[in-house]
Amino acid sequence: MNSSEPYQVPGMELVDHSFDVPLDHSDPKGRQIKVFAREVRDLDPQSQHKPWLLFLQGGPGFRAPLPIRKDGWLKRALEDYRVLMYDTRGNGLSTAVNFQTLAAEGDAQSQADYLKHFRADNIVRDAELLRQQLSPDVPWSTIGQSYGGWCTMTYLSLHPEGLKECFIFGGVPGLQRTAKEIYEGSFPLVEERNRQYFEKFPMDKQRLAELCRHLQQHDVRLPNGDRLSPRRLQLLGISLGFADTAEDIHFLLEEAFVKVGDEKVVNHSFLKSIQMRIRFDTNPIFALLHEAIYAQEQATSWSCNQVQQEQYQHYDNYEDFHFFGEMIFPWMFDEISELQSQKEAAEILASYDAWPKLYDESVLSVNKVPVTCAVYYNDMFVNTKFSRETIDSVPNMKAWYTSEYEHCGLRTGGEKIFSRLLDIAHGEVER
Repeated sequence: MNSSEPYQVPGMELVDHSFDVPLDHSDPKGRQIKVFAREVRDLDPQSQHKPWLLFLQGGPGFRAPLPIRKDGWLKRALEDYRVLMYDTRGNGLSTAVNFQTLAAEGDAQSQADYLKHFRADNIVRDAELLRQQLSPDVPWSTIGQSYGGWCTMTYLSLHPEGLKECFIFGGVPGLQRTAKEIYEGSFPLVEERNRQYFEKFPMDKQRLAELCRHLQQHDVRLPNGDRLSPRRLQLLGISLGFADTAEDIHFLLEEAFVKVGDEKVVNHSFLKSIQMRIRFDTNPIFALLHEAIYAQEQATSWSCNQVQQEQYQHYDNYEDFHFFGEMIFPWMFDEISELQSQKEAAEILASYDAWPKLYDESVLSVNKVPVTCAVYYNDMFVNTKFSRETIDSVPNMKAWYTSEYEHCGLRTGGEKIFSRLLDIAHGEVER
């Protein structure tokens, strides 16, 4: 382990830690990769003796939050804990996965074989090695946002001895739900967000239909040279799962066209915004492993695409435009230049049927680690029914079900939500 000297940002003291971990934990002396974690603590000198709270990030494919401001959930956490902002393997300052590093792995099969090591099971194994370095004699607490909740349940399955207590925000998985079942549960949530959006902005139905006709009749290019297709435009819908984004999309669509002389063309400012909002150059794990995070002992076989083609064909009717949600499709690896070089690897991963199990129900059925969860009824990304199945089946899980927040609750109301979960965990309030 390598650690920096402490340094300060407003209201907080930071220490950077980096560790070498095996790429393949079944071969501990084989190829090593780096994992980075940033310790965040209060300026009180006694803070370095507070217990640890490991942050498990959502995604997959994103770095841990940057401690720029002492506010929200972090402010509340620092009252009781030292927080470890953990860049999971492939992300942030850990050994990176991007189009540059993947190319260095060799052919598509080599890239796919490499990527198979970047799921929750190895994220958890890395975390446990970190704990053995930083807190060898004392289990630590964890906080998981979205996909971080998936990682939490894997942690409880593989290394419950390393955990004192866990908190989950909008991320309790259905333990045995297949990737296809996940999308069958997600599409109705996306349908409802579409209904709400067009009820609020009915004028956008016609606006989007006109824009799609134009995109089909003209070769409209984004600033990076990619063609803008109607289905790429549909990917904007992922942001409908967050608070106050419907207005953002509406006002973006207002400037879709501009007059150049007598000709109506797609506005460059609009194209620039689309390119910035729908991008995969910095976090290809999000696309390459998105369905694989659900896979256990079977292939995902482009499950989202299957569900859409079998049950939601009306998404292909651009005259009655519908946004997609948090969804990855095989055509994205043809149309999005940042993903084209990874198309063959993505196909290999989609057909791979030997994914290890992520959850051990025999271990979870006797769970003794207290787990307290915030479950959002208005969550577009996580089906509440699947979350409830897990919470009802695993001992020592408590949940606060609320319609006050959406999937981004930790960001928009983190201090309040975390305070409530702490009170529930410690028996100070009823759920």
